[in-house]
Amino acid sequence: MADALGWRKRIGFVVPSTNTIVQPEVDALRPPGVTFHLARVSIKERPLTSEQAFLEHVQAMRDGLGAAIEQVMTCGPEHLVMGVALEAFWGGLEASQKLNAELEAKAGVGVTMGSFATAAALRAFGAKRIAVLTPHQPRGDAMVQAWFAEAGFEVVRLKGLKCPSPREIAQVQPSDIRASLNELDGPDVEALVQVGTNLVGVDIAAEGERWLGKPVLAINAVLAWDAMRRSGIADRIQGHGRILAEH
Repeated sequence: MADALGWRKRIGFVVPSTNTIVQPEVDALRPPGVTFHLARVSIKERPLTSEQAFLEHVQAMRDGLGAAIEQVMTCGPEHLVMGVALEAFWGGLEASQKLNAELEAKAGVGVTMGSFATAAALRAFGAKRIAVLTPHQPRGDAMVQAWFAEAGFEVVRLKGLKCPSPREIAQVQPSDIRASLNELDGPDVEALVQVGTNLVGVDIAAEGERWLGKPVLAINAVLAWDAMRRSGIADRIQGHGRILAEH
């Protein structure tokens, strides 16, 4: 028998333990009969401003993915989302393809990663020249920019907010996101992208599409869109961005 609430589809999400944005943002995007279920990769709240600390943070995230996947798969999700944005871009296109395959083998179901999901959303709009907003330190920004370039996109501009710790990413206010989107936009940009799953973005991006007149892709909306479409859920969801409403 199907779940009483998730009678159409159960989708798992793996997120960092410090993340407070993914769950409320994606829950607002669920159509009836679809449920989202979170597991957390245990990481420390610590400064990320030194190169060594940042690399240790990335490694801790990678080390904890397996246990989090094992945990969430006990509830029987039929698709899995890796709600850890930076890992999805780390090391370039080949490395992310390898990680995706490893995660799918571990989970035994299809896996959505932010890098590939964002690329799919950009292609749905036919956009190649992009501007990118991240919460990352410069090393992380370089990984994101290199991944998009390797995947065939031109990063016209990128702004990294250099958030000093994992929890402080969630403390960036909507007004700062709006200002950053306006700063990044220009006639040379076909679409704007916000990465960093602990950075608030879904509804701000939807607002931005109205005033900028072009796609603005918030990573949590893109993750939910990709996971649902790959799971056979084709509902058009209004009010949270064009990717969910049009594709």
